[in-house]
Amino acid sequence: QVQVAESGGGLVQAGDSLRLSCAASGRTFSLLIMGWFRQAPGKEREFVSYISWSGGSTYYADSVKGRFTISRDNAKNTVYLQMNSLKAEDTAVYYCAGRRRNFYSDNDVRGYDYWGQGTQVTVSS
Repeated sequence: QVQVAESGGGLVQAGDSLRLSCAASGRTFSLLIMGWFRQAPGKEREFVSYISWSGGSTYYADSVKGRFTISRDNAKNTVYLQMNSLKAEDTAVYYCAGRRRNFYSDNDVRGYDYWGQGTQVTVSS
């Protein structure tokens, strides 16, 4: 099993920056990908970004490309999401998740096995 815990959310103003952290523990050697998702009130959970656990490959949703940066520190088993130029529409609960190898695409929420409890990000306009 793998445990995942997010931190770093908060209330900021539009245009500000925020960095989220995601600490993984347990059988982290089984992880292939770590991803960030978000869910706004009344909406489905949506993909934000992912990073491969070993190789550093990254991918972003079009809505955050150029503003968000995902990175990892393998020594700390931690993944980060640097969020710049935040907009009101970025307001959501942000979830970190880990996945093992399976047949789902890397941005598909169904493919992720381990989820954190989420951290609230609120951007005031």
